Amino acid sequence: MEVIILIVSLIIILAATKLFVNAIECLGKLLKLSEGAVGSVLAALGTALPETLIPIIAMLTGNTSNAADIGIGTILGAPLMLSTLTMFVTGCAVIYFKDTRKHKDKITVNYDIISHDLKFFCFAFILAILCGFIPESFKTIKILIAVILVLSYIIYILKIVKDNKKTSFNLSNLYITFGNQKIIKSNKIIYLAILQAIIAITLIIICAETFVDAISYISNALNIPAFVLAIVITPIATELPEKFNSIIWISKEKDTLALSNITGAMMFQASILPAIGILLTDWSLTNAGTVISAALALASVTLLLTELKIKKHLTVKMLLTSGIFYLLFIILVMSGIIR
Repeated sequence: MEVIILIVSLIIILAATKLFVNAIECLGKLLKLSEGAVGSVLAALGTALPETLIPIIAMLTGNTSNAADIGIGTILGAPLMLSTLTMFVTGCAVIYFKDTRKHKDKITVNYDIISHDLKFFCFAFILAILCGFIPESFKTIKILIAVILVLSYIIYILKIVKDNKKTSFNLSNLYITFGNQKIIKSNKIIYLAILQAIIAITLIIICAETFVDAISYISNALNIPAFVLAIVITPIATELPEKFNSIIWISKEKDTLALSNITGAMMFQASILPAIGILLTDWSLTNAGTVISAALALASVTLLLTELKIKKHLTVKMLLTSGIFYLLFIILVMSGIIR
């Protein structure tokens, strides 16, 4: 029964996330926001909702001994998943759709947007990891780091809006119009978009708490450490929106949107989520799995940044190479090295 509850919760979470993303895409269209702002901020925030709410609810409710482990594991699992497996899936999508793409298997992205995202991610993620080795007796320092992480995300957003404010594009219509295209020109569309977003968020919050309870129960029943279950299973499911959106955008040759959706979510998860984790838990990251997962994520991002710096663009080969780091992580988990 718990497995069924887990699956149903994930399905509703993902459906509600898609509903939310559609709402903010509509707002981006009406407000004529830039490609970077929509991809790295609006779309990234929308698709990051599941992996954002699950650890927060886990740490707030805390009705099991595994709550903190689930929260921290999910926070650290998301950047690893996005920087490795999701990049790999995006590379596979480019190859799959090359016959219908104008530039075939060449990835055409805005260098400034993607490199900007990855550089900010490295700064925030390294700071969050280092904070995990600070003793709880220095809580004041940890709180200060949490504040810096939040400020870094604010600066990140302001820079995106400032640097890319001249580029605008069209996105899909709101689902709640039920095919009525005329309403998209009405002022009422903004209220409908907000309503759709509220409905989606409500569904996600309810199902996220159910998901946390189910995953904790299953980890106890199977005698699997909650940290391992959370860092492997939860991100695979909750990162589906990023994967799905990126595949769609790759098929339409909107490569910057596809990649910035991923990198924007990575930045959010490397700054805001760790900041929340630092405030709600002791944020002790001495577990070997924590260090290894963080190192693999940073290694993948370093390779991506290196290629961007040298070639001023990304290649399919590099995106596929990112998947090797996730495969290595799974091997370490299955071998029992990460527990």
